Amino acid sequence: MGEYIAVASVSEIPPGTGRTVEVAGVWVAVFNLNGTFYAIDNACPHAGGPLGEGKVCGTDVECPWHGWKFNIVSGERVGNPTFQVPRCDVRVIDGRVEIRLPAELQFLSSN
Repeated sequence: MGEYIAVASVSEIPPGTGRTVEVAGVWVAVFNLNGTFYAIDNACPHAGGPLGEGKVCGTDVECPWHGWKFNIVSGERVGNPTFQVPRCDVRVIDGRVEIRLPAELQFLSSN
């Protein structure tokens, strides 16, 4: 796996919200669920909709384009876990949110 990359300050992503950030050329959706941060691939597998712009409902995010819902923690589609979006490792250091891309997204960053 690659290195962690700082993408935002904790204060830039309030609890219950998401944000889209770029990590090594890949768009990632970062979410704050009650002070714990998670990150998933920003592209909905249905039609590429921006999950980081979706509505957060508990631990789920709803794609703003066609309404597909994904669990932010697991990356699984709600009601049909055969569809998943890749998850990223996230850590918070000195008030900065840092992300490390998984192998399947690192491949995208090298293209």
